Amino acid sequence: MTRAKFITFEGVDGAGKSTHLAWFTETLRQRGIDVLLTREPGGTPLGESLRRILLHEAMHPETEAMLMFAARREHLEQIILPALECGTWVISDRFSDASFAYQGGGRGVPVAKLEQLEKWVQGELQPDLTLLFDIPIEVARERLANNSSLDRFEQEQAEFFQRVRQAYLQRAAKMPQRFAIIHAEKTLEDVKKELSLIVANI
Repeated sequence: MTRAKFITFEGVDGAGKSTHLAWFTETLRQRGIDVLLTREPGGTPLGESLRRILLHEAMHPETEAMLMFAARREHLEQIILPALECGTWVISDRFSDASFAYQGGGRGVPVAKLEQLEKWVQGELQPDLTLLFDIPIEVARERLANNSSLDRFEQEQAEFFQRVRQAYLQRAAKMPQRFAIIHAEKTLEDVKKELSLIVANI
């Protein structure tokens, strides 16, 4: 029996990753795999409460980082680790790579501090596979332009998202064995073709 896998979806706001989450999950289920779909920040009652605060209330960047990892600790304890231990695959819409991209790259929180939090909260655990939806920032901004209910991250300026994108790409370059970069500026059908090749080889 194949060991349960932990798969994460990452990318800047507007990259379109959420559009493909349900399809990817359902494709695995059609193969007879038990899959749990979750998200960060969130995933647990406490995590969802912290999500509302994080997405809508201004705070110091380091406070933001610590709250993200606090929600993640609860997420791991209550959802992710129990599922993996009982043989259920887990797909998470964001995980700790998002903290290195948004709080590190975007907000400027030192990487060393984020690495300490990462080690404390998750130990050696890393996803088996991370799908990074990469997209030129101007395209991502265009996709968000018609959304009238943007959270405080989505309302950031293009320079912020450029830093986030670069941090994601640096993280992927550092750990190429678990990252697959999806060219998210393509059409939905072309992106699905990329994902189909990946899901066929999991």
